[in-house]
Amino acid sequence: MYIVTNREVLTGEKGLAQLGPKPNAKGPNELRIVEVTRTANGRYRVELLEDKILPAEAARLIADNNLDLDSDKQHYVSLKVAVDVTRRARKSRSHVLFFVHGFNNDVKDVVDRAFYLQDHYGIEVIPFTWPANGGGVAGVVSYKSDKRDARASTGALERTMKIMREHFMLITDGLRREQYVKACERHPANAEARDALYAKLLEKACPFTFNAMFHSMGNYLLKQMLKSSVSEGNELAFDNVMLVAADTNNLDHALWVDQIRFRRRLFVTINENDYALKASRAKLGSSQLARLGHYLRGLNAMNAHYVNFTGASWVKTSHGYFAEPAEKNDDVKAFFQTAFSGEAAEEALRYRPEGNWYEV
Repeated sequence: MYIVTNREVLTGEKGLAQLGPKPNAKGPNELRIVEVTRTANGRYRVELLEDKILPAEAARLIADNNLDLDSDKQHYVSLKVAVDVTRRARKSRSHVLFFVHGFNNDVKDVVDRAFYLQDHYGIEVIPFTWPANGGGVAGVVSYKSDKRDARASTGALERTMKIMREHFMLITDGLRREQYVKACERHPANAEARDALYAKLLEKACPFTFNAMFHSMGNYLLKQMLKSSVSEGNELAFDNVMLVAADTNNLDHALWVDQIRFRRRLFVTINENDYALKASRAKLGSSQLARLGHYLRGLNAMNAHYVNFTGASWVKTSHGYFAEPAEKNDDVKAFFQTAFSGEAAEEALRYRPEGNWYEV
């Protein structure tokens, strides 16, 4: 699994401890890519990848994937990662999920959760981890510390999303050219047959979707990115976007939620009994407004499908109901499985027009 991060790199440490609780010493926008391998005994082997790739390797990647790039220029490890993730997804026919975590998560929490998603949903996961360790303190101070780190990490998130989109578009365009040549060779004089074959070949060559899940305070990070005057990361990259248990204000959320770009669906999930969001609101008292992920009023974003998990069996007070509750409730599991597959996951649910939500 590849992890993108703007955390500090601690020399002398081993394993996941190499990624610290503070932003990168070169600045919060500085990105590193880490490859994490799970060993037979359940431990993690960690490799910090070098930023630049050698010219020979770049030339091979460009040639093998029919990429519209100049092999004489310097290329970076993000290109290699995008090619590798795409290759694995094509081979296993697994959908790809970009995952941004929330408040008070150290690196092990993030890696554990990412592998959980990968194992239980059969998907390829690319986590983005930002310094969300609570600053080593608890309660209100910890929560405020993570919110500051989230604001500081907006540039890193934007760069990550921009680079991912550029690389996956390059790879997709290479696939399109390759399949179009094949279709033309099969039907050089019949445009209708050529186009029909081209569509079939392209679907077979690219059998996966690219989706995103922002969890908890990860939504606050996304919100701050969208509020930026320049949001190059907010381009059309994802099929489905999921705002899960969003730790952001419900009030006026449509102002930023309606800016999010996507191909198929934008889901906002809600659990009124979410213990973490109740605690989040309580931490700051009356100054903390109702959170989007636990409030069933004012659901007025035009582009969003709101999905209410309140009262669904086994969800109870869960903040991560895509995990343990989904193991026990087939309807919860089916929703996330479908959403992670880039499909219209709300179609199996009952719509409640009086509140503008779908009910699990």
